[in-house]
Amino acid sequence: MTRCLSRCTTAVLLWVALVPSARAETLAATVEQWGLLGSWAVDCAARPDRDKGALLTYEIRKDGRVMYRRNFGDARDENEVVSATINAEGLLNVMVYFPSLHQTREFGLLLLKDGSLRAIYNRSDRGEYTIRDGKYVATGAPTPAQQRCD
Repeated sequence: MTRCLSRCTTAVLLWVALVPSARAETLAATVEQWGLLGSWAVDCAARPDRDKGALLTYEIRKDGRVMYRRNFGDARDENEVVSATINAEGLLNVMVYFPSLHQTREFGLLLLKDGSLRAIYNRSDRGEYTIRDGKYVATGAPTPAQQRCD
C-alpha cells in the first residue's frame, strides 16, 4: 500500500512539474505555426511613436515563454503572452498579461493574404473594447494593417 501511494505521489509530482512546460511548448508552437513571431508595425521605416505607430515584437524566450514587446519610441514594455488559440476562421486570439496595467488584455489578430496583420478586436479582462470588429471604438476608424519588419 505504501509503495503504491509513493508511486502515485511521484506520478502526480512529475505531472505537475511537466504540465507548465507542455503548456509553454503548445503556446509557442501555436504562435509560431500561425506566423506571429517577429516584429510588426504599420510603417517599418518610421521610428516608433505612440501616435504614429509602435513597433510590436513577439518572441519565444529560451525558457519557452512567449513575450510581447512594445516600443513606442519614448516608452517600451515587455509582457507575457499567457495564451493563444486559433479559431475556425484563422483568427489568432491572444491573451497578454500587462503588469503595469494590472490587467490581462485579449486581442484577435488576422493574417491577411498579403502577409500583413490586422487587429480585429482588443478588450480588457472586464470586457471593455478599444477595438471591435476591426475598428477603433473611440473613432470608428478601421485598424491599419501591420507589416512584418524583420
